[in-house]
Amino acid sequence: MKIVVSDCDHAKMDVETAVFEKAGLSFTHLDCKTEDDLIAQCKGVTSVLNQYAPFTRKVIAALAPDLKQIVRYGVGVNNVDLAAATEFGVQVCNVPDYSMSEVSDQALAMMMALCRKVVQMNAHTKSGQWDYAKSIPVFRLSEQTVGVIGLGRIGRMFCAKVRALGCKVIGFDAYYKPNAADGTEYIEAVSLEELYRRADVISVNCPLTDETRHLVSDAAFALMKPTAYVVNVSRGGIVDEAALARALEANKIAGAALDVTEVEPLPADSPLRKFDNCLITPHMAWYSEEAGLELKRKVAEEAVRMVTGEPVHYPVNKLA
Repeated sequence: MKIVVSDCDHAKMDVETAVFEKAGLSFTHLDCKTEDDLIAQCKGVTSVLNQYAPFTRKVIAALAPDLKQIVRYGVGVNNVDLAAATEFGVQVCNVPDYSMSEVSDQALAMMMALCRKVVQMNAHTKSGQWDYAKSIPVFRLSEQTVGVIGLGRIGRMFCAKVRALGCKVIGFDAYYKPNAADGTEYIEAVSLEELYRRADVISVNCPLTDETRHLVSDAAFALMKPTAYVVNVSRGGIVDEAALARALEANKIAGAALDVTEVEPLPADSPLRKFDNCLITPHMAWYSEEAGLELKRKVAEEAVRMVTGEPVHYPVNKLA
């Protein structure tokens, strides 16, 4: 049973080392970036801890049948071909619960910064001006309707936080309905079109899939209020950035905040950089010191479970 880290940009690997040593196991830390790197360096490997390197069909086919598991450092698995993994009997795992507080906090912080115009007024004041009227209009948060796209773990945690502010919460999820059993009956389930029409703040909290790519598009922006804000802390590509730039240019919405972009880092020539009502952070929503340590521990523990024959805790795909 051979374990490798295909790629990881963390400064230290002491957490993983401690987990593997406790189980009597060891691992090799590689620096794979391409398909060819993975194919050349991961031959004979049983379990791979993976951050960014692309596990395409070509890679998975080349590493089968030895490869049994890919564990992602994070929640998203969009760099792994799930259909190919399932076909070749490779268990894909992620860590869906390590940064729920952090990501929902980031969405909340971005929402409040937009609604209270904190960033723009900070710049305005530091430039030597002192005029609250430059922030007009600002609306009372407790009277706002927040629409949440995606009611998974993070989406529901964000709902609870904005509810505590007094906001009306509406939500859309194709696979989940709010219910009393888990205490989410306060979330009004609506269609996606109704959410776009009614929400004062729209928070994107769903995964990136073929179904959700460019879910927030020109058509969506056309339905939104001119005073609406859009927040995306999920995955770049769910919001069509060209459409967002057009909406901001035409004042179809009041602003946006993105922690994730379609291409990361955000290209220097992106039109989104010019709008002072478009806040952008560098895919940091997942991060806190505590979350980083939890992620590393849980990724390593999931690999240990696989190679020692225990049931994994976070399977993404279902194997026969």
